[in-house]
Amino acid sequence: MSKQCTETMSFKSEDIQRDNIKQVLRLTKEALEERGYNAVNQLAGYLISNDPAYISSHRNARSIIQSVERYEIIEELVRSYLEEK
Repeated sequence: MSKQCTETMSFKSEDIQRDNIKQVLRLTKEALEERGYNAVNQLAGYLISNDPAYISSHRNARSIIQSVERYEIIEELVRSYLEEK
């Protein structure tokens, strides 16, 4: 017997976007570290300069990081940092 749901589910696109940004950062970090780079330095260089050359193309990391706007990444990093404190 199927149970009917009468409550309305809330869809939060902001949560999905935040999770996507975190996943993009994780994948990029892993790819950079596999190539022997300091992921923090490389990501900071990219975010400051908007030069994709800071991100290796290994495991498609350059394309992955460019799938998200830089300002969205920066917002998420600041939000995560402030929520942690």
